[in-house]
Amino acid sequence: MAYTIQHQEAASRGAFHIHQDGKEVGEMTYSRTNPSLVVVDHTYVDPSLRGHGIAQQLQDALVAWARETNNKVIPVCSYVKVQFDRDPKIRDVLA
Repeated sequence: MAYTIQHQEAASRGAFHIHQDGKEVGEMTYSRTNPSLVVVDHTYVDPSLRGHGIAQQLQDALVAWARETNNKVIPVCSYVKVQFDRDPKIRDVLA
């Protein structure tokens, strides 16, 4: 199932969010170190929805956003680090 992903950034912090029935069920957060570099530090998916591809959809949104905005990514979050290790097609956004 595809979810609507919202992105927001304020000051040096940002996040991608997924909501279902008005409740946040997934989040991927980052902090900005400079105008073109972000550190992805956390991914959360509601326990009842784990295994449904929500974290992958959040990461896909992050990668698409990084490409569109010429941002580079440093993955600190363990989930994101593993995904970058597994998928060479997304490594173009790595710092």
